[in-house]
Amino acid sequence: MGCPLSVTMENGRVSQVVGATCQKGVAYAERECTNPTRIVTSTVPVRGGGLRMVPVKTEIAIPKSKIFDCLHELMSVELKAPVMIGDVVIKDVCGTGVNIVASRNVSML
Repeated sequence: MGCPLSVTMENGRVSQVVGATCQKGVAYAERECTNPTRIVTSTVPVRGGGLRMVPVKTEIAIPKSKIFDCLHELMSVELKAPVMIGDVVIKDVCGTGVNIVASRNVSML
């Protein structure tokens, strides 16, 4: 739905959220102000496949501060066909406990 939120912080903690029309808005505002996270998406090269690149993503959101480290780690990855959706590309990326997985099938040539 989307709603304009106003957040008041005291001592590094959210003390008030104004403008939320539901509890999800309050939870989002608190999470975004104290520990923002994002799903990271990218592509990596595939050798011997019907496609040259395969899209990949983190299984769940990782801390925003780890995004560039995650992308840097992905730069060293090259997969070999076949690749299946859900195949783990990097386990525990940047020590986050989150895996990067393939998000498309790539068959062999």
